[in-house]
Amino acid sequence: MTAKKTTPPATNPRRAAGKHWQLRLYVAGQTFRSRTALVNLKTICENHLPGEYSITVIDLLKQPQLAKGDQILAVPTVVRKLPKPVRILIGNLANTDCALVGLDLRADG
Repeated sequence: MTAKKTTPPATNPRRAAGKHWQLRLYVAGQTFRSRTALVNLKTICENHLPGEYSITVIDLLKQPQLAKGDQILAVPTVVRKLPKPVRILIGNLANTDCALVGLDLRADG
């Protein structure tokens, strides 16, 4: 029987080692979708970027002017500011595989 080799998150070649990931989550209030998106994003980050990320939650009901800077048209939306290039994902990130590809943490497969 042959053991299948897997790449642990800490050595994933798709991410820049030692880089700090800056993520923004745009939401509109404390809706179920907003809370789900935050939980899903935190889970993804803890599993694939432990200790190497920061998440800023921006509530557009409280600060609508901030939508213009990242051209936010729908919520919830995640914007990966760093590492470059900027990446944008719309939705609650329930599909982890799509979220990983969108954040460039896993090759499209």
